[in-house]
Amino acid sequence: MPQPDSAAPPTPDRRLPAYLQLRDALAARVARGEWGPDTALPSENQLTAETGLSVGTVRKAIQTLVDEGLLERRQGSGTYLRKRAFNASLFRFFAVQPADGEATIPTSRIIARMAATAPPPVAGILGTSDCIRLDRLRGQSDALLLSEEIWLPRARFEGIETLEEAQFGPLLYPLYLERFNVFIASAVDDVSFAPSSAAVAARLGLAAGAPTAVIERTAYTVDGTAVEWRIAHGPAERFRYRSRLG
Repeated sequence: MPQPDSAAPPTPDRRLPAYLQLRDALAARVARGEWGPDTALPSENQLTAETGLSVGTVRKAIQTLVDEGLLERRQGSGTYLRKRAFNASLFRFFAVQPADGEATIPTSRIIARMAATAPPPVAGILGTSDCIRLDRLRGQSDALLLSEEIWLPRARFEGIETLEEAQFGPLLYPLYLERFNVFIASAVDDVSFAPSSAAVAARLGLAAGAPTAVIERTAYTVDGTAVEWRIAHGPAERFRYRSRLG
C-alpha cells in the first residue's frame, strides 16, 4: 500500500486567526493519511496540550471542519473522518425507481482494469500519465444505467488493478480510504450530452449513436489534489436534473 506523503507540511499562514491556522494544520494531517477511517482524531484536551492553544480555539477549529463536512462527531466516541459516498450521487442525474420504492445502493461490476498511459487531458488533471484505468458498469433493478471509465494515479493506487473481484464493493471511495489511505473530500461533476460510442452502446444495450448523458467527474483530497478522473455515460432518456432555489 502506498505510504502517506512524507513531505514537510505547509507553513501555516500566520495572518489567519489561530483557529483557522489549526484548522488548516489538521486538514493537512488528514490529507497525509494520519488518521484512518475508524481512528478517532486526538481529543480536544490532547490537541490543547499538543498545540498550546486554548480549548475554545481547538474546539472552534474542529467545529469548522465538522461544518465543512470533513469531520463528524460520534456521540461518546470522538471525532472521525466523515465518510461520504460520492459515487452514488451520480445516480441523482437519472430517473431510478425500484419496484418496491425503497432506495438501494446501485450495483457495480468492474469489467476491465489495467495500468495505462492516461490521455493528455486526463494526465493534466491528475498531474501524471502513469495511471490505472478501471472500466465499470453500474445499474439498479437489473437495468444498466452507467458505463464508467475511471483513471487513477498509479503512485497513489498501486495494486488496485490486481485486487480480487470480491474486494470491490458497490462504492469505490470507501475502498480508496481503507486500502490506499486516500480520502475523497470533494468532487466536481460536469454534465453534457453526446452520441454513444460503439463500446458504450454495446455495454448499455443501446443503439449505436444513441444519445447519452455524459458526466465527467474530478475527485479531490482535502488539500485540493486531484486523485480520480472519470467519465460516465448513461441513456439520455433516463436523464433528469433538478435544482432547488430559495
